[in-house]
Amino acid sequence: MYRAPVEEIAFTLKHVAGLREALAAGAFGDLSEDLIDAVLHEAGRFASEEIAPLYKAGDEKGAVLKDAAVTTPPGWRDLYKNWAEGGWNAVAAPEEHGGQGLPMMLSVAVLEMWNSASVAFCLGPMLTMGAVEALDKHATEELKQTYLAKLVSGEWMGTMNLTEPQAGSDLAALRTRAEPAGDGTYRIFGQKIFITYGEHDFTDNIVHMVLARLPDAPAGTRGISLFLVPKFLVNKDGSLGARNDLFCSGLEEKLGIHGSPTCTMIYGDGFAGKKPGAIGWLIGEENKGLACMFTMMNNARLNVGMQGVGIAEMAFQKALAFANERRQGKAAGYSGNGMAPIVYHPDVQRNLLTMKALTQISRAISYSCAHAIDMARVSEGNVAAKWLDRANLLTPLAKAFSTDAGVDVASLGIQVHGGMGFIEETGAAALLRDARIAPIYEGTNGIQAIDLVARKLQLREGEEVHSYIDDLVAIASAVRTSGQGGFGQTADLLDQALDDLSEATRFLQYQIEKGQVEEALAGATPYLRLFSLAAGCAYLARAAIADPSEPRLTLCRFFAENMLAEVAALKDRVIEGASSLIQAGKTLISV
Repeated sequence: MYRAPVEEIAFTLKHVAGLREALAAGAFGDLSEDLIDAVLHEAGRFASEEIAPLYKAGDEKGAVLKDAAVTTPPGWRDLYKNWAEGGWNAVAAPEEHGGQGLPMMLSVAVLEMWNSASVAFCLGPMLTMGAVEALDKHATEELKQTYLAKLVSGEWMGTMNLTEPQAGSDLAALRTRAEPAGDGTYRIFGQKIFITYGEHDFTDNIVHMVLARLPDAPAGTRGISLFLVPKFLVNKDGSLGARNDLFCSGLEEKLGIHGSPTCTMIYGDGFAGKKPGAIGWLIGEENKGLACMFTMMNNARLNVGMQGVGIAEMAFQKALAFANERRQGKAAGYSGNGMAPIVYHPDVQRNLLTMKALTQISRAISYSCAHAIDMARVSEGNVAAKWLDRANLLTPLAKAFSTDAGVDVASLGIQVHGGMGFIEETGAAALLRDARIAPIYEGTNGIQAIDLVARKLQLREGEEVHSYIDDLVAIASAVRTSGQGGFGQTADLLDQALDDLSEATRFLQYQIEKGQVEEALAGATPYLRLFSLAAGCAYLARAAIADPSEPRLTLCRFFAENMLAEVAALKDRVIEGASSLIQAGKTLISV
């Protein structure tokens, strides 16, 4: 059973990601550590005691579609009601719309716990949070007054409708169309696929955020607009009116996240005898919908990163408990009677420490990204712009590395369980099945790497990334001057890793500057991992400086002396690997 690591989460927020310094500077008004601790403890209780026990029902029963209506797994509807009544939907939402206005750092921290307990359950509320942010930033006042309070409270839920059968990652191929109705509304026609919680029984209304093209729209991504399309139209008094012309035509049979309904949505097909055309309202400006949707997507990308962190934490907890219970063979370090618990075997220890380190690193990177978002919101002028650049730089790391780590840690968890890990009974396999989607949706991790290299390395004319590396170098220097012998070779190895990061960064920046885009992008994926591992080691070191206890010192040293060497190999792939990749890649092409 999952036990929320509340103390570890609080420590990472305060001592690694920067929350304590922000509180001391008054960045969040009268927000106190006591309030933060209270929120975290209650979130941990809810995740452990109310969400986690229903995980198995979600995985085994899943969501069911009948007559265009979706029934969620047993107990989930009541769970959602309790979750919304607890105010969890409103943690970071604007206060003027009923939200609590708490920092994004706190929002992602509690989100981690929801995801550890059940990613499939958490997916729906997560998208609602994104819809709230998009509407708050881009919608008209009338739409805000009609929809935001209900979304913030959780009385209604939101979705994100991008993908179509022919338009996955390439939204330029999008065909869903929107026709002006002449009364300020639009009629939406088209099909969307892979729509998470597109239909469900949690709430009476579902607010769909739909990308579509106007009749005179320019080609490509420059001609996409964003529309709010509710399941039920809303009367002037806020009550629900007529059913809109949209419905769920099918649910996907998926590898994992079975409790989450992944829907095919049909808009404007004359559902239930209606006049064809789903009624929608424009969000933002015409043909500027992608920019509006990216407000929602950037939020979602960090939140998906938290799925990786959450699954990794759960997989580690499950594997650690099993390793201390399961007895097999003899172990040199075990002096007890009979077979040794497998946790005594060095191979198992290596797997568990690797799982723990990857989880901690992913958490630190993601929380640091949330910290940058918060500081951008509470700052002004150039300071705000710098923090926003920092958040933009860290977002692809938070999404891609954390979700890759979720898969890797869940897979190692199965290995620790041995044959029992391959058996559904233990639940280890289910975590891997759930984890595998996260590197794919909200922009594949390959796309995140492209974004990092092609766009984010150019922030502030290429200086933002080096400013961040300088911050990491300062941590390495602090290790060297700490006087802690428990760090072993960490300082030297971290210095070398950061030198490798800097060299690889300047190499890719030079390639982009010279127009050698294909060569640069050939190294994008190994570069993102290189970047994350180097930064992650620095964060482990910062944690051990703040708390030089044996568990933190030994974990940092283990990572530096056993895992950080990968950085050098990745640098070689970035700098030397492009030519062979491009040449060999041509042999794969048959179209």
